Amino acid sequence: MSATAAAPSPQLPAVGPVKKICCIGAGYVGGPTMAMIAHKCHDIEVKVVDINAQRIAQWNSDTLPVYEPGLDEIVKGRRDQNLIFTTEVDQAIREADMIFISVNTPTKTFGVGAGRAANLEFIEKCARKIAEVSEGHKIVVEKSTLPVRTAEAVKAILGEATTGATFDVLSNPEFLAEGTAVDDLLSPDRVLIGGEREEAIQALVDVYAQWVPRERLLTTNLWSSELSKLTANAFLAQRVSSINSISALCEATEADVDEVAAAIGTDSRIGPKFLKASVGFGGSCFQKDILNLVYLCEYFGLPEVADYWQQVVAMNDYQKRRFVHRMVRTMFNTVSDKKIAIWGFAFKKDTNDTRESAAIYVCRDLLLEKARLSIYDPQVTKEQIVSDMEAVFQNGDQELSAISRQLIENNIEVVSDAESAAKDAHAIAVLTEWDEFEEADFRAIAEQMKKPAFIFDGRNKLKSLSLEELGFQYHGIGFSR
Repeated sequence: MSATAAAPSPQLPAVGPVKKICCIGAGYVGGPTMAMIAHKCHDIEVKVVDINAQRIAQWNSDTLPVYEPGLDEIVKGRRDQNLIFTTEVDQAIREADMIFISVNTPTKTFGVGAGRAANLEFIEKCARKIAEVSEGHKIVVEKSTLPVRTAEAVKAILGEATTGATFDVLSNPEFLAEGTAVDDLLSPDRVLIGGEREEAIQALVDVYAQWVPRERLLTTNLWSSELSKLTANAFLAQRVSSINSISALCEATEADVDEVAAAIGTDSRIGPKFLKASVGFGGSCFQKDILNLVYLCEYFGLPEVADYWQQVVAMNDYQKRRFVHRMVRTMFNTVSDKKIAIWGFAFKKDTNDTRESAAIYVCRDLLLEKARLSIYDPQVTKEQIVSDMEAVFQNGDQELSAISRQLIENNIEVVSDAESAAKDAHAIAVLTEWDEFEEADFRAIAEQMKKPAFIFDGRNKLKSLSLEELGFQYHGIGFSR
C-alpha cells in the first residue's frame, strides 16, 4: 500500500467488500471497463447508467455503440446477468457500494480556457446527482480523464450532501488503447488507484485483483493518479510528434523514417513503441489531454513548460497540413474537381471512434481545395462522417455557413467498399491502417482510376506492395522513391 495514503478518517464508516457497482456514462471507457468487471467478477452486480436512452438501447441490442474486437462476446455473455445497462440513474446510484464517474470531459469551446482547458460540466453534474440521491456510504471513483486537483471539487460537492451520506473519492484513470481495449482490460500494464483512505483504496484493489496480478496494481495519492493519466498521454503523443518531425526530414534527405525508427528503437533506453510515422495522431485523449496540460502549466505559472507541450500539438497539426500540401503539389498543384478516394475515417484501425481523427482535417483541407471525396471506412457510418465534417467547418458560434454546407453535400459521398471509392478517382489517400486495404485488388483498381493514378499512404500501410509495377505513383510518409 502506498505510503502516501492518509490515515483513516474516524468519521467515515468501515468499508466492506464491493457487491454493487454503478458506472455513470456508457461510452468508450465506461461500457468496456464495466463489461470486463462483470465478466471477471460474477459476484458483483454492475449497472451502467446513462441519460442517453438511445445509447443504452444500443448496449442492449445486437449492435453495440462501441466497436472493439472481442467486446461483443463479453457483453452478451454477462448482459442481463450481472451486467445491466439502464437509464434508471437514481436507483443505480442509491443501491451501489461503488460509483464510477465515466463521462466525457471535452476541451472547452467557450469562456476561460477555451480551446485548452477541460470542460468539467458533466463531472460536476454527476457529483451533484450522487450527493442528491445517495444513502449510506459510497466510494466514488473518477474514471474520466481529469485535470489534477479535480477530486478536490468533487469532494467539496459531495460534502454538501443533505441525505446523511458519506463518501470516499478515488482516482482510477483508464489507460485503454482503442482497438485493443479488451486485451488492455484483460491484461493491463498497470491499474492505477489513487486515494486518501487505505480502506477505500483496498476495496477497489480487491475488485481488480480478481484477475489482475497484484504487482500491477499501483496505489498513489489522489493528485499523482490524476496527473499520471495526462502525463502518460502527453509522453506517448510526444513520441508520435517526434518521429513525424523526423519523417519530414527523411523525405527531404532521402532517408527512410521506418529504417530510422527501427534503428533507434533497438536502443533499450528508447524502445520501439509509438515510433510509427503517420499522417498524425488522433483519438479522444492525446490532443485533449495535452491541451489540458498546457492550460494547467499556464495556470500554475509555468509558461516554458506550457510552450514545450504546446509544440507537440503544433507538430501534429503541421503533419496533417504537410500531407495535404504534398498531395496538391504532386497532383500538378490542383485537386479542384478531382475525385479522391479516402480509405479510412476512424482515427485508427479496429475502432469506430473518429474523435480528432486525422482524416477529418485532411478531408476538410481537401474540400477547401474543391476536391470531390469518396469516403470508405468499414466501421464508421455515413451519419458520423457527415456530422464530423459539419463540426470541423463550423465557425466560432458553432454555426455552419451555407457555403460550407453546400460543399459537404455536393463534394462528399460515402461508399460501402474501397474499390467503389477508387473508381474513376485521381488518387487514393490511405488515412486509417485497416488491414483489409492491403488485400485490395490493386490491379483492378488501377484499371478503373484516372491516369496518372496516385496513392498517398498516410499510414505506410501499403509500403511493402509493388504498386509502381501496376502503374501507381506511390507516396508514403517519411521516405521517397
